[in-house]
Amino acid sequence: MKKSFLLIATVFFLSSLFAQNSGVKIYVLNFTDKGVSSDAAINPSLYLSEKSVERRIKHQLAFDESDIPVNEQYVREVAETGAKIVTRSRWFNNVVVEATPEMTTKISGLPFITRINQLDNGTDPSVIPGKPFFENEKVIEWTNGFQKKSTNDVYDYGAAFNQINQLNGQYLHNNGFSGQGMTIAVLDAGFNSVDIMTCFDSLRANNQIKGTRDFAQPGNNVYATSMHSHGSMVLSCMGAYASGQMIGTAPKADYWLIRTEVGETEKIIEEYYWVSGAEFADSIGADLINSSLGYTVFDDPTTNHTYADMDGNTTFITIGADKAAEKGILVVNSAGNSGSINDPWKYIGTPADADSVFTIGAVNGSGLRASFSSLGPTYDGRIKPTVAAQGQGSAIFTPDGLAYGNGTSFSSPITCGITACLWQAFPDFNNMDIIKAIQSTATQANKPDSLLGWGIPDYQSAFNTLSVPDLMVEKVLITYPNPVVNRLTIGLPADIQGTFIVQIINLQGKIAYSYLRNEGSIRSIQLNDLGFLSPGIYLVNISSDSYIYSGKIIKM
Repeated sequence: MKKSFLLIATVFFLSSLFAQNSGVKIYVLNFTDKGVSSDAAINPSLYLSEKSVERRIKHQLAFDESDIPVNEQYVREVAETGAKIVTRSRWFNNVVVEATPEMTTKISGLPFITRINQLDNGTDPSVIPGKPFFENEKVIEWTNGFQKKSTNDVYDYGAAFNQINQLNGQYLHNNGFSGQGMTIAVLDAGFNSVDIMTCFDSLRANNQIKGTRDFAQPGNNVYATSMHSHGSMVLSCMGAYASGQMIGTAPKADYWLIRTEVGETEKIIEEYYWVSGAEFADSIGADLINSSLGYTVFDDPTTNHTYADMDGNTTFITIGADKAAEKGILVVNSAGNSGSINDPWKYIGTPADADSVFTIGAVNGSGLRASFSSLGPTYDGRIKPTVAAQGQGSAIFTPDGLAYGNGTSFSSPITCGITACLWQAFPDFNNMDIIKAIQSTATQANKPDSLLGWGIPDYQSAFNTLSVPDLMVEKVLITYPNPVVNRLTIGLPADIQGTFIVQIINLQGKIAYSYLRNEGSIRSIQLNDLGFLSPGIYLVNISSDSYIYSGKIIKM
């Protein structure tokens, strides 16, 4: 979903020319291990934020070796061969480098290298991009009068009224859920002028833009006017606050703006930038990722994907997207804009094919499928897209002002923002629970297809579905003293009786303590002699056939 544009910075041209003339190519280097004992090294507070750790503990997601950063000594030894480190992945324990064949010969002799794969042939400045990027995404200056809010809405949505009303999203806003406390990582191509656009005044005034990062060109200013504005438009669908003109779907959420996409070219390395960006989103505690990006074919045709690759298990970026979901992040991705009858591709791109990704197609303002919205199913026959939202005639802000936009790049963030509001209302549910609730209440829930998936969501109905009392929903325990040395008292949220299990679980998911109890009726539990536990963070679970209570302790 990238759109070709002509401005190419001189620095890119020069580095490209160097690459062509010196035989430099792009390689992926896989390491044997992390160079440390995994049991000793998994101390998540060293490399994950408190919010990230809390998300894992809350949803009982184990910390494992994939959370440990790539070994810096290994990276240094690779760099000493003359290779340039381009990006890295802790989840998959690899680095991407620019290197000559002579350098790779040296690298192959390093004892911690298991595999060297050539990714592409480097950058050839004579290459003319072979396909339009952000294809079919048209931006048109806003000309119509603004739509008015309905009488009881808390926001005056202006031009955005239809795209929010179509999802029944104002129900969440009217009940106080506008994304407060939720963190959305936006992986995109650049955020031109976000630091000065007036529609983002509220985000800046309330410190809701938590930071930026550029993985395509580390250290870059992602707000620069030389940057692509695609991410600016995407962000406006969620974070804009211009009363009477446009309100985004999550105007009170927090945002991290992460550049993983190079708008000028289409290179398979951008999939590796994306995974690095997703890992960063995990480390800073993002609850959701919006990715209005997709990959099919590239400037170097030898690296092209085929429809057969859209099976949920083949491309690096898809495997990375599923890994992000495994870490507890709700990954929202545009389906793509290749669905037109004359488009040779037609199908969704990657990572939209990932089975744990919330893939968003596009409809028009009347709820009919936009002709450009990419088609499913996946190659292995799974239904995609998951759902659809307005992506034709969507209200967006560009650096030049309010506009119409056409593309699943806009239906995706419209959905992502309002999904954040729903999850805010039900924080005890995990990412997959939230997606299932939205699917089960969408317009085609009883007959999903490969055009619109489960259909257009109804967030009021999803809210009502999640509101049904369920004793199995996790409830929080009170634990004291905390940190604990030897003796622990556990306060229960309600009287319990009968048979239940008390468990203490470490961050690797291993049960360190387990005790089956049967009681008449109790409201607290005393555990003694916990001195055997190693120092660290633990999850405390008390469960039976009808409830799960959990809490967190720190063992000194």
